[in-house]
Amino acid sequence: MPKIQIQQRPFLTHPEHIQGVSPFLAQILARRGVEDAQQLQLKLKHLLAANLKGLTHAVQLMDQAIDAQKKIVIVGDYDADGATSTALMVLVLRDMGANVEYLVPDRFKYGYGLTPKIADLAFSRYQPDLLITVDNGISSHAGVEQAQAHGMQVIITDHHLTTKATPDAEAVVNPNQLGCEFPSKALAGVGVAFYLLANLSSHRSKLSKSSSKISDYLDLVALGTYADVASLDYNNRILVDAGLKRIQRKQCRAGISALLDIAGRDPAQLKAQDLGFVLGPRINAAGRMETMDIGIECLLANDLQTAYPLAQQLNQLNIERRHVEADMKQQALSALASLSLDSVQLPAALILFEPHWHQGVIGIVAGRLKEQFHRPSIVFAADEDGIHLKGSARSIDGVHIRDAIELIAEQYPQLISHFGGHAAAAGLTLKKIHFESFKQAFEQLIATMDESLFHATLWTDGELPSHALQIQTVDLLQNLTPWGQNFPAPVFEGKFKVLDYRWLKDSHLKLKLVLENAQVVDAIAFNARDKFEFNPMQDTVNLVYELDKNEFNGNVSLQLRILHLEQ
Repeated sequence: MPKIQIQQRPFLTHPEHIQGVSPFLAQILARRGVEDAQQLQLKLKHLLAANLKGLTHAVQLMDQAIDAQKKIVIVGDYDADGATSTALMVLVLRDMGANVEYLVPDRFKYGYGLTPKIADLAFSRYQPDLLITVDNGISSHAGVEQAQAHGMQVIITDHHLTTKATPDAEAVVNPNQLGCEFPSKALAGVGVAFYLLANLSSHRSKLSKSSSKISDYLDLVALGTYADVASLDYNNRILVDAGLKRIQRKQCRAGISALLDIAGRDPAQLKAQDLGFVLGPRINAAGRMETMDIGIECLLANDLQTAYPLAQQLNQLNIERRHVEADMKQQALSALASLSLDSVQLPAALILFEPHWHQGVIGIVAGRLKEQFHRPSIVFAADEDGIHLKGSARSIDGVHIRDAIELIAEQYPQLISHFGGHAAAAGLTLKKIHFESFKQAFEQLIATMDESLFHATLWTDGELPSHALQIQTVDLLQNLTPWGQNFPAPVFEGKFKVLDYRWLKDSHLKLKLVLENAQVVDAIAFNARDKFEFNPMQDTVNLVYELDKNEFNGNVSLQLRILHLEQ
């Protein structure tokens, strides 16, 4: 296990510049880059103006296609961002009277992005006049050419990074394409689709044509944005907050209601994190284990009667996914253990492959290994063709995994067939015969990086004074939500005197702590047996914790949720 360093988050802005909130809250916000209290006003009117490159031309093409009743096909992606983007496009275009269908290729047969094979499939199945990608396509040069050879116009909507010229499509909308001046580069695929559709609707409304009330679909935008772990800059926080509120008020898609019901969650109590940990995995399970059509049809369903069986199917697929993932992780840990590695000997990157591993789950396993060992991790599974391997990469702070893969591809052009992704996550395909060469080259590249990157750091907001350890502080912090990627929930540290302890279910550690002002506070560390060494003979503990509420038998009390424990 890597040793964890505990450090206070640096201030990214000046706390004294944030007027209208207490000094305590100003410090929390300044550590997250908030410049003024206006950035707490999460109103749709504060969304960035839609100066996305390519957007105006895309709107014109879509407007003409709707009026001429041209056949439109949406080519989606097989994760929660892709599913919500596809559903959003289909629903809004149908509102406008468009003749629209969608296609999400089987990831195991067709791979990722708009490939020539997918262009052929779209043509043979639908003969579309206009093909629109969502959450993919920015690297699909050959696929765009093939679609155009079939007589289709092509609009690419994507958010993935690219350092190259864009495909020669009729329009490309992506905040991360070269030359796009849109200030937020953090939009998810569904956020890009939202901006395009909002402007299309506004354009048609001005011309008194059929349009759509795009704000009715913000539940999908919030879900796709959060589940894709998009950075929660001000713009994305507005989108997530607006969509989350619609779900809390039960003004959401029937499929989302059905999934929450099956998960036993009350919509009114839903937090942003639940979009990522309750809804996201169930929708993702369709693309990982079977076909994303199930997830999209669940989101498209107009009533609970239609949505519920699909939601049950998604829930079952998620249970299967968890079993497969647990087995694969255990095998991966055994493979690492057989190399007799300890944290000193760990290679700079963990790169693993087993012939029987499941393609749909390698990304999650890579993520678990990255968390456990604090190393960039790439997990491979065999492709159906028997020649290639599909890899899924997850990275630590400071190692831009997509750029690292691109560097290898440039140095050794024969090693990698395809790749794409972000700083923290990427995918790649290579021939099985090149696995060892790639592994060696990638490990060597990562090993040249600064040694300090490989020490896990737990960032905190410092110590809380005793008077702030109260339920009102939990409510104050809740008012700053949504928390998420690059806008993390506050975490505090402190040394406490232990009054009493007990083990729950032989796994979770419950502590009673006494504060300087003689106040007694409960704290709980879930699965502490596996994570921490607790010595009951020592009467003090150093904790890193989040503030939480414990509701039991109608009583609400403050509780510290322990993230790290040292003595």
